[in-house]
Amino acid sequence: MFKATVIIKRRPTILDPQGKAVEQGAKLLGIDNVSQTRIGKYIEFYVNTDDKISADNEVKIYCEKLLSNPIMEDFEYSLEKI
Repeated sequence: MFKATVIIKRRPTILDPQGKAVEQGAKLLGIDNVSQTRIGKYIEFYVNTDDKISADNEVKIYCEKLLSNPIMEDFEYSLEKI
């Protein structure tokens, strides 16, 4: 079995309205030195196989077809044997 950790981020060329809203909130709180805030997704799940190649393929397909939007987002992931 493998534990997968996935990080999904908007592509740098795509505006991140949630990040901008958080930055504006920070300024209202007197936090003035932050900039270029980007909000992403952190996802963990388990892949029930002992074959690393199979687990890798499954995670990649899961990310490409369901977890991320391939037009706007990039993803990276890691696998840990447990």
